[in-house]
Amino acid sequence: MTNVDIESVSEKDAIKSPEKFNVDVNVGEQAKLGGLNGFLAKLASRGGVELRGANPVPYEERTVTQYLNIFSLWFCMSCNPLPITFGMVGTLSFGLGLRDSALIILFFTLISTIPVAYLSTWGPRTGMRQLVLARFAFGKYLVSIIILLNLATLTGFCVVDSVIGGQALSAVMDGETINATVGIVIIALLSLLISFCGFKVLHIYERFAWIPALVAIIIATGCGGKHLSNQVEVPPATAQVVLSFGGLVASFMLPWAALASDFSTYMHPKAPPFRIALYTYMGLALPTILLMILGAAIGGATPNIPSWTAGYESNSASGILAAMMHPAGGFGRFVTVILAFSMLGNLSATMYSITLNFQMFLPFLFRIPRAIYSVIITAIVIGVAIEAAKSFFVNLENFIGVIGYWSAAFIGVVVVEHLVFRRSSFNAYTEDENAWDDAKKLPLGSAAIGAAVLSFGLIVPGMSQIWFTGTIAEKTGDIGFEFALVVSALLYLPLRYVERKMSGR
Repeated sequence: MTNVDIESVSEKDAIKSPEKFNVDVNVGEQAKLGGLNGFLAKLASRGGVELRGANPVPYEERTVTQYLNIFSLWFCMSCNPLPITFGMVGTLSFGLGLRDSALIILFFTLISTIPVAYLSTWGPRTGMRQLVLARFAFGKYLVSIIILLNLATLTGFCVVDSVIGGQALSAVMDGETINATVGIVIIALLSLLISFCGFKVLHIYERFAWIPALVAIIIATGCGGKHLSNQVEVPPATAQVVLSFGGLVASFMLPWAALASDFSTYMHPKAPPFRIALYTYMGLALPTILLMILGAAIGGATPNIPSWTAGYESNSASGILAAMMHPAGGFGRFVTVILAFSMLGNLSATMYSITLNFQMFLPFLFRIPRAIYSVIITAIVIGVAIEAAKSFFVNLENFIGVIGYWSAAFIGVVVVEHLVFRRSSFNAYTEDENAWDDAKKLPLGSAAIGAAVLSFGLIVPGMSQIWFTGTIAEKTGDIGFEFALVVSALLYLPLRYVERKMSGR
């Protein structure tokens, strides 16, 4: 593929010969959009915006060999107050002690990160985004159900990120200069800039942004560290509470599996799978474990520290972090600002995946440039986040407690499809370069949807949420995600055999 001057080529030529452009295989379609496409194409020609979107990346364009980028991206996504906030839930909401919370976080994170690391290795081998790959199990049209669930999940994470960042900015001056609403808008708009540009800019940003974030977290820990030993006395943990909080931790990790390959599709096809998996695993698990445990320690001490309690009541988790920094004066406020902006690493990457999901939701949406969806999702996130901030921790628990169920069912289906029916061969996805977009060459998807839906026959009685506790969960605690993963995989085997026999594909 050769570089050309986009401005010197007519839209008619672009439609006839999109291969001339060093920007996107979709330029021909996007040229039909007129001036907007021309503007984006100019930005893309200068390396500023990724136009490809959710279309598979051809073999010859998978050229990135800086495999450590995948580590820095996941590390940056996880090195911020988000895991700290979730860790606080264990001690503040579930009433667990620090030791029990730490052990639960360690065990469930180590286990639930494995699917994310494994699926991330599929990107270099196929050049396909994760939910494009899901078409090979769920079909071209029924996969839209999974995409809709993933859109809701990722949007929820964006809302949480925006609230944490916005409340951190508000907490800098106790809401006197910037209130939480203004803070949310600022954080969301800054993330829009990164997600709008796409893969290249995102990876460059994530490569370095974790450094000030890590330094700020270390400083905050140092300022408030003397109080962390002042933990609230709690009764011994019960098995029900252990499994319920463990399910919450798993629900934090498992949804990343639905976008794991989104960040590795431009990497070289011969990228060592073990290195990609290891970098993903360490980049995601290491900061999550350490920061969640830190959050559990902070949550356990908060009721005993009046200033932390006041911060929690005014700005939730971000208010506690700001209160920890108050003894450092103006420097502490500066560090709190850095903590707020550290949310951009997770928020911008998540918004990037949302733009791809919007394109994949319905086939005709591929015609709209990926970058446009970043504007749409920013508007949605700002509106929802402002409302969600009013009862942050309640909304947080309700959201994260549910998303793990469908994510686990999704993992069970796609892994069985790959290991059993595709015999672990990536040629099954790429030997026909048009198969990913041809409904006649893809499964019907009825077996995949059927397995996922039927698994809820055990998921529902195994659920333990604030608003509902199933009959099994009353005795065991929340084991819904375990049921989702195992039952969906077991059901998919016979259902897929029947589907193949009846449809021939």
